Amino acid sequence: MEQNEKADYARKLLQQKAEELGRLPKKSDFSPETVCMIKQKLGPWPRALEAAELKEPPLVSSGEKSRLKRERRRKIRKAQQRAEAKNASSEQNNGGDHK
Repeated sequence: MEQNEKADYARKLLQQKAEELGRLPKKSDFSPETVCMIKQKLGPWPRALEAAELKEPPLVSSGEKSRLKRERRRKIRKAQQRAEAKNASSEQNNGGDHK
């Protein structure tokens, strides 16, 4: 069996099991050997379900989510630094004494 044939076979196994169960198949619905073969040919379980057209891929990729998260953290850090600089400047102008 060629690589493409094995991937097609893995997709068909998932599709048949979904039809049989009436829901998305879980890894526990297959033998450990079958799960291993499916994951080898189609990738991690969520990607395998997507490859078998049983599950929609996420609207935002995980790489894009990570980038957006880093960007938000960067903005928060910059805002905190500006606030700290403003407070330090304010304390300097007031002589640093509190009455």
